[in-house]
Amino acid sequence: MAVDEEEGAGTERHGKHMKKLGVIGGLGPMATAYFLQLLTQMTDAETDQEHMEILIHSRPQIPDRTRFILGQSREDPLPQMIEVGIDLKSQGVEVIAIPCITAHYFRKSLEREIGIPVLDAIQETALCLKEAGICRAGILATDGTIESGLFQRAFEEEGISSMLPDRMSQQMLMDIIYKEAKAGRPVDYPAFWRVAQGLFDGGVQAVLLACTELSLVKRDLALGEGFLDAMEVLARKAVLTCSRLKGRYECLLDCHGRAE
Repeated sequence: MAVDEEEGAGTERHGKHMKKLGVIGGLGPMATAYFLQLLTQMTDAETDQEHMEILIHSRPQIPDRTRFILGQSREDPLPQMIEVGIDLKSQGVEVIAIPCITAHYFRKSLEREIGIPVLDAIQETALCLKEAGICRAGILATDGTIESGLFQRAFEEEGISSMLPDRMSQQMLMDIIYKEAKAGRPVDYPAFWRVAQGLFDGGVQAVLLACTELSLVKRDLALGEGFLDAMEVLARKAVLTCSRLKGRYECLLDCHGRAE
């Protein structure tokens, strides 16, 4: 289901309709809170009243997406996500965002069952990399997102090759996501840097933070050039669709010195 980006991008401060955004949240809770912050700071607004209306339903009890995708759990998260989405639709939201990248595995089913657009962070990220001239990108994500192949296929369609961490580095990354970021514990930043540097050493021009818990790493640590945050991409798309975007967020990736 297509989203009219031009309508959102062209929204005037007065007189033109701003779309009401619904957020299926709690996957995890801190990532949802940061997503709201991103939406707020990216919106071109001079008063409270010029911000979009946002309804957030945070349901952390939704079963783990990665475990289900990998066949490690029979608890299907889709029915609860559909239930939350239908509830948001009943309250008048016109488009939905999910600040959980792994949950995008279910995006098409959610859109079909809920009946309103669900923003596609995967495709938007591929387009963002293509616009930046990236030909080879590294992917930092959960095992579930990697196993789904969503980013790999989207990149391939845009002529972008992808690189994944080796097995040991991927396990380090999963520990950072699940045992540290999701658990509210301090992140082992040296371990994160080792994983990311391994991808840069392998010849990638940019490293994608393809998990919203890794967005929190970028928030708290000055990562510098060459990193693209998929949650920032999703937030930008939501603002373009529903309201007005500040000009400084038109480009989210600075790869100066990385591209060959």
